[in-house]
Amino acid sequence: MKAVERAKLVRSLRQESRRLRLLVLVIGFFLVTLTFVVLSKPDALLFNLNGRLSVDEAPRSLLIRQATDADATADPAQRSAAAQDPKPLDDFEDAEANANTKATTKDSEERAHTVRDPQQSGKKEPESRLLGSGGGEGEKKGHRKVTLPTVSNYTIRDAEDGDNAKQQDSRPETENKLEMVAGKSDGSQQQDWDDAEWGSKPLCDFSNFRANVCEMRGNIRIHPNASSVMYMEPASSKRNELWKLKPYPRKGDELCLSKVTELTVKSSKVAPECTKYHNVPVVVFALTGYTGNLFHDFTDALVPLFTTASEFNGEVQFLITDMAIWWTRKYHVVFKKLSNYPLIDFNKDTDVHCVKHAIVGLHAYMEFTIDPSKAPHNYTMVDFNRFMRRTYELPREAVSALGEIPKAKPRLLIISRQRTRMFLNLPEIIAMAEGLGFELVVEEANVSSDLSQFSKVVNSVDVMMGVHGAGLTNCVFLPHNATLIQIVPWGGIEGVCRIDFGDPAEQMGLRYKQYSIAVHESSLTDQYPLDHEIFKNPLAFHKGFEFIKETFMDKQNVRLDCNRFRPVLLQTLDLLNQ
Repeated sequence: MKAVERAKLVRSLRQESRRLRLLVLVIGFFLVTLTFVVLSKPDALLFNLNGRLSVDEAPRSLLIRQATDADATADPAQRSAAAQDPKPLDDFEDAEANANTKATTKDSEERAHTVRDPQQSGKKEPESRLLGSGGGEGEKKGHRKVTLPTVSNYTIRDAEDGDNAKQQDSRPETENKLEMVAGKSDGSQQQDWDDAEWGSKPLCDFSNFRANVCEMRGNIRIHPNASSVMYMEPASSKRNELWKLKPYPRKGDELCLSKVTELTVKSSKVAPECTKYHNVPVVVFALTGYTGNLFHDFTDALVPLFTTASEFNGEVQFLITDMAIWWTRKYHVVFKKLSNYPLIDFNKDTDVHCVKHAIVGLHAYMEFTIDPSKAPHNYTMVDFNRFMRRTYELPREAVSALGEIPKAKPRLLIISRQRTRMFLNLPEIIAMAEGLGFELVVEEANVSSDLSQFSKVVNSVDVMMGVHGAGLTNCVFLPHNATLIQIVPWGGIEGVCRIDFGDPAEQMGLRYKQYSIAVHESSLTDQYPLDHEIFKNPLAFHKGFEFIKETFMDKQNVRLDCNRFRPVLLQTLDLLNQ
């Protein structure tokens, strides 16, 4: 009996041992499988917080997402056709999709914070806007759709947040794709960027004697790290263009342009992966060269920038090479008026910007002027004058005729200087002008002037006068029909003075007077005898602008002959009576 019981016990122990080993194997297999799932994180499998398998919420490659979305809305016949002839990805997405289907989880975690989330079309993002998909039939049936610019940098929360935002927009998906219409962001007049007109024209125009400008519409990549702008061509294209330019409007001035970053604009069939998308035009330009001098601030930067960008009504992004922070702060109200988006420092930026409309360089013409026959929408300097007054919120649009305001005297602003081209007899000039009935204001304009305050002073006067120099640039703040009087130093430089300020003033709708001093009004008589060649034949000293500047501008002051100058102020009073 004992032997039988012992045998039963042994069999029982063996059975229990087999069960235990089987259980260990099952548990081990489960743990190995679970470990594989957790570590590999396949795109098609994701457990939500409730423990149920959720496929629709998982971030997937664009190919998988597009196939799922198509299946959700197509009938069986359409699904069969789509399976045989899959639709190619959008040009903006194909490179990213192909690259990201191979991305690892580690790449995803490291890059998740470097790329912006897709946003709902029409919703502004501070620096850029990315591709997004709107609602449609798929959402009505319970399918939530997300178009991902990349997969490796997209998280579940990104997808959920993007979906929640897009539930407020029921427009068709095609209307929510990257939209750009000059001056509008609602997509109501979406243009065909790949039409024959833009596809066949050269990328750049180097025919202007003042500035080289490249303008493109299509699939464009701007890569600051490589100082390049790439126009993406289809594989069948035979276009092979490469241009090099410095986006500052002083063409031919090698000394000036030596400080400017050179950019390469080219057609290409390959490009780096996009990291930032813009659904507004992008303008790339430089802020160096001669900027820092008030005249050059306007003639080389602000007037060309207005001409190039104002047509977009703020819906434009600026990428600035060689950017000086102090300069952008000085003119921050102008940038704010022209663009709704923060400035991007091109030289410090590491993103690859993808856009549908890019302008590299600024449209510029003669000094301190706009050529209406060439400018977008036929802009004029009258438009620029009005733009500056409204940008700085100046109250006076135009001067009032004398007598319209009882007891009001006409106000005369004298722009004084402290180093060169100074008025040596300023008190005498003030006394003479006051004797004619003017109320005098004397101010110095320099690089440190607070434009928000100085512009109000200029706008408050009826007449502004000063010796040729950058301070006269403040005429942009004068009200319409005000008078600018330019005092021309000795040296035969009337033509230069006329081009720099006379023509621009008249084109702004101002009245203009030019007064050339005589020999006895020049301080050069203290340096040279009266029979010197500099007085007999000043044109003989015109040996290049730098020599003219050094001789007749940097070393000359003015002692105005009040009896000789008085008729100019009397003529100005007559103009104010009209």
